[in-house]
Amino acid sequence: MSNPIADFINDEAFAKLRSYRLLDEKQLRDYHIRQIFQIARAKKHSAGDAIEYVQREYPYLQFDTIRKIVYKR
Repeated sequence: MSNPIADFINDEAFAKLRSYRLLDEKQLRDYHIRQIFQIARAKKHSAGDAIEYVQREYPYLQFDTIRKIVYKR
């Protein structure tokens, strides 16, 4: 996974934090999923199509799991 929080920290800091296991991998994955979903929705894809778009990158996650991630506040 590349740096999904590049807006907040640079790649070098991200790599160092990750190497020391100071980042929650699940939360990083969920943040990245929400980013992908928002980009797809901005391109005028339906919510279902946007979730399927995310599912291509994360095929081990079920449709409902992704839906819960993207709509969780």
